Amino acid sequence: MGLAALFEKLGCRDEGLTRREATARLKTFGPNALPRPKRPGLPLLFVRQFRNPLVYLLLAAAVLSLLVGEWLDAAFIFAVLLLNAGIGTFQEWQAQESAAALEQLVPQKALVCREGRWQNINSHDLVPGDLVRLESGSTVSADIRLIQVEDARVDESLLTGESFAVEKSATEGLEIGIGIGSRANMLFAGTTFLRGRASGVVVATGRTTEIGQIAEILAHGSDKPLPLLRQLEVFSRRLGWATVILIGLIGAAQAAQGLPLITVFLVAIALAVAAIPEGLPVAIAVALAFATRRMHRRRVIVRALPAVEGLGACTLIASDKTGTLTKNELTVASIVPIEAGQPGAKITLAVEGLAEQGDRLNGLLQRDGKRLEDEPFAALLRLAESATICNEGRLQVTETGRARLGDTVDTAFLDFAYRLGLDLDALQNPARQAGRIPYEPERRFAAVISRPDVASGDSSGATVHVKGALETLLPLCGNLASNAAVLAAQQDLAAAGQRVLAVARGEKSELAAGTEPEAALQDLQLLGIVGLIDPLRPEVPEAAARCREAGISLRMITGDHPATALAIARQIGIAERPEDVITGRELKASSDGGNAAADFDRLVAGKTVFARVEPLQKLDIVRSFQRCGEVVAVTGDGVNDAPALKAADIGVAMGRGGTDVARGAADLILTDDNLASIVAGVEEGRIAYDNIRKLVYLLIATGLGEIVLFILAVIFAFPVPLFAVQLLWLNLVTNGIQHIALALEKGEEGVLKRKPRPPREQIFERRMISQVLLAGVYMGGMSFVAYAWFLKQGMPIDEARNLVLLLMVLFENAHALNARSERQSLFRLRLDANWFLLAAVVGAQGLHIAALFPPGLSDILRAQPIAFLDWLLVAALAASLILVMEFYKQATARGNSGA
Repeated sequence: MGLAALFEKLGCRDEGLTRREATARLKTFGPNALPRPKRPGLPLLFVRQFRNPLVYLLLAAAVLSLLVGEWLDAAFIFAVLLLNAGIGTFQEWQAQESAAALEQLVPQKALVCREGRWQNINSHDLVPGDLVRLESGSTVSADIRLIQVEDARVDESLLTGESFAVEKSATEGLEIGIGIGSRANMLFAGTTFLRGRASGVVVATGRTTEIGQIAEILAHGSDKPLPLLRQLEVFSRRLGWATVILIGLIGAAQAAQGLPLITVFLVAIALAVAAIPEGLPVAIAVALAFATRRMHRRRVIVRALPAVEGLGACTLIASDKTGTLTKNELTVASIVPIEAGQPGAKITLAVEGLAEQGDRLNGLLQRDGKRLEDEPFAALLRLAESATICNEGRLQVTETGRARLGDTVDTAFLDFAYRLGLDLDALQNPARQAGRIPYEPERRFAAVISRPDVASGDSSGATVHVKGALETLLPLCGNLASNAAVLAAQQDLAAAGQRVLAVARGEKSELAAGTEPEAALQDLQLLGIVGLIDPLRPEVPEAAARCREAGISLRMITGDHPATALAIARQIGIAERPEDVITGRELKASSDGGNAAADFDRLVAGKTVFARVEPLQKLDIVRSFQRCGEVVAVTGDGVNDAPALKAADIGVAMGRGGTDVARGAADLILTDDNLASIVAGVEEGRIAYDNIRKLVYLLIATGLGEIVLFILAVIFAFPVPLFAVQLLWLNLVTNGIQHIALALEKGEEGVLKRKPRPPREQIFERRMISQVLLAGVYMGGMSFVAYAWFLKQGMPIDEARNLVLLLMVLFENAHALNARSERQSLFRLRLDANWFLLAAVVGAQGLHIAALFPPGLSDILRAQPIAFLDWLLVAALAASLILVMEFYKQATARGNSGA
């Protein structure tokens, strides 16, 4: 749309809007503020924690306990529920700051024309149709159509992922459907105005801006449950139905046998306590909390506990390029000097090594793998001097590092010159500058005329320093034997994904003072062409290799040019051919067909690099991965990454260089911005999942053992083998201590060498079911056999129950040791790897024995001290469980190897 048509549509005038018009539009369009999610209060968050089938069963058990006067049972269950709800409330409260962080990108003030007068107003009061001005260093307040532009450069990397500053102009017409990164006549809210001046008209505010659309998704998008939560929901439903049916059948059988109603209720209470692993929610929270602490030591901060396990389940990492795989700062990488009118051999800068000023004697600048000698190095110094003089950036050097101020290209040259040992302050001294041609997009170069000392009036000579596009500088240079050879060298650098600029210089011995700079732009000497890159983080290739070893795919999603993206992908090792790259425009074209979703998914599945991708396309790509069955972890640092971070199974944000928006939308934050830390997080996540399986194995198998004991007692018409309070004590003294200790397991060898588990695999797969059944049936069956034998020997019923209670405690002690590994033999595991578990087993047994002596407690438990020989007999019977499970591990290991 042309400016005239736009002004007419928005009702704009040269003198701006009137106060009345602005007030009316503010009511119509709303404040220039980004949408925020509706935050529920703490009471509502607390109530939400009880919306779980397992919680419903626990509440039912507590109510039954109250009905029959079992206050201890009810109090314990309620305490567990409250503790679990408190942990969940705290975690959910912390995770609701995504869209709120976006508002920090909108500045407080904006320079706007109202009623013919320019004034600073609160940026929240901007409305479509306002005329605004921007200067260097300001943050853009709204989406703005440019009217006038003077040497404008804008950093749009947080929105587009593009690592280079974008040139802006007041171009009238652009192609319909062009991407955000190519809209030269637009400024977008939240981006940074790096250089120049501009004025324009506001076309969108608040939620209608590009950032606002992203915030809308963050505010109202639904959170996808993580794999562990999905599995626990399925498990809870199945456990609930099984428990209800089982209790109903047993109750009916007891009623048919003529047992009193109160006895039926007591058995139901006992079975509910036995069947429902009331400690499982807390046990899982404890396991994840310990994993969170271990992750923190490995530089990964966890914002949502289930994300710990979720990262361990991921099968694909979709990573942003700029700031995540790369450093998000331009760096001089290659230089082709001009020697005797011809391009010389390329000089490669060892980016990581050149860290200190003047550190040029450490093999840091190399040609054909050899250190430069003095003459080539002197040529580089001349090029660096000219690029420094013809420069509007600034480099601030402090004890903690170097801060870059200004255009990214300018500051890249300054950083290069500084590390070569040049005195930047002397070279950029304004007193030496006799004339300047600022950079303009139409001009495509900048030039500076410098003299030895302008203040002294010396007009004996001057030097012209020029920096810009090679195609623009070539006609101005007279020292070239072949333009074609220079252009070929430029193409080689561009093919490597580098941005190419040229630097030229001209000595003007008779240039008179006051001469126009344009008059000096002839017979220049081309010093060389320079390739700049956003360098790869040095740890990324190794991290990518570890991902492959762990069976995790790594994909790159970026707003950068396809050639740049492919060059980085080659260094990482995730792509080799141009066919591995697809652009956002190609993806958009695929959605125009009749079977758009299927075509889109096929395209996405076949590519490893996604270039020139719009922010909302990242979201589509992530969802496509998920439709294809992947558990997706997304990494990113900018506003443009936030929707994908939120929609992913696990969002991973950068802690140092990332934005508040990205961190708010993520589940995990890397404190060192190191992709390798994600691999460490994957390892800890897999360990956490293994430990959760161990907890489930322990709690469900021991609960099943108690149920089997009761079922056999009902079938064979035996008295209730354990009272409800004895069952509660059994669970408290064993699971209450041992499951916490089991959560501290440090992990088995080769965790990262395993392939990710299938995304849809349930915790209760074939192995878990078989080992739980074996252990549970053995514990319950042997306990019933012992109970029946005790009674057959004429032992009083309370004494028989006392020995059965001890036997079940010992069985659960032994099974806690079995649960340390589902596959490795207990005798191959190091005892010192988890001293806490050994202490818990000994402590649980000691606590039970100690509870048999105090009169008050022993009366409540209906238990009494046991003779040492009886304890040895019962302990030997319990130890047989270890032998049974060792045979099972050996048998399944042989079966797997045979398969």
